[in-house]
Amino acid sequence: MPEADLLIGAVLVPGRKAPTLVTAELVARMKPGSVIIDVAVDQGGCIATLRPTSHSQPTYVESGVVHFGVPNMPGAVPWTATQALNNATSPYVMKLANKGLHALAEDLVLQQGLNVAAGKLVHPAIQAAFPMLPK
Repeated sequence: MPEADLLIGAVLVPGRKAPTLVTAELVARMKPGSVIIDVAVDQGGCIATLRPTSHSQPTYVESGVVHFGVPNMPGAVPWTATQALNNATSPYVMKLANKGLHALAEDLVLQQGLNVAAGKLVHPAIQAAFPMLPK
């Protein structure tokens, strides 16, 4: 990390705050003028020195390092973000459309994305977020 010109934080733990993976001490060892972008800022960020910024003031400098933490970055490019989401999800939508619930039996990724079945929460992260609902 001390030699990096650019560090991108991108951690997602469904239903929980992103863990802090980069300490302030590590950031202080980076070269002056290097840049940190944390796309996990919406979930609390994974860089200790990063805080949410805005489109009008997207950056600040701490320990000589430029920090960028605009929440909901895809919202700034909605058309492109929508196209990327469509490209990533359409294969799964097509499997479900063609095979119905049988697609779940054939595809581990679809199984892992199942949140509710037979009126009950089945995904562990969703169960943890909504403990009052039936499991």
